[in-house]
Amino acid sequence: MTLPSRLRLIASRMAEDIATAMREDPAARSRLEVALAYPGIHAIWSHRIAHRLWQRSPALQPLARIISQFARFATGIEIHPGAVIGRRFFIDHGMGVVIGETAIVGDDVLMYHQVTLGGRARGRFKRHPTVGDRVLLGAGAKIIGAITIGDDAKIGANALVVKDVAPGTVVVGIPSKVHEGDVIA
Repeated sequence: MTLPSRLRLIASRMAEDIATAMREDPAARSRLEVALAYPGIHAIWSHRIAHRLWQRSPALQPLARIISQFARFATGIEIHPGAVIGRRFFIDHGMGVVIGETAIVGDDVLMYHQVTLGGRARGRFKRHPTVGDRVLLGAGAKIIGAITIGDDAKIGANALVVKDVAPGTVVVGIPSKVHEGDVIA
């Protein structure tokens, strides 16, 4: 890929992120405000750089970790550079979000503040959640372990999820239980 085409792709993805924030956050007033003042956007952009370095070479992984820690300091959002994040992912507010190294997040996911995608074991294996496409993760939700959250699921605010969640399911509570109806995040 040539440099100009690569730059066009980067600009296109950044514009897509801003459009996602404008769509998902009714408080967003302008694209400029989103680009300059939304920590979730800054965390995602930093993650993309760190993730690319993480994948490229083990020699670059310390630099990737430094970038991710700087982003954590600047935004209050911690995303390990090894995590895989899909397109049009939006973190609303963001403070206190933690996404672990082996987490996988699908496309069109909406995450609120203080969500944890954490591990339950030590070791070098898949130990963090896999989140499907179009999932809503309510404020304070804790999704722990190498579990799968199916496409179109909704996880309620402050839910503790330690088991797989079927596609289209709504779960709430501690520990989480399937709930019929809407979740207020």
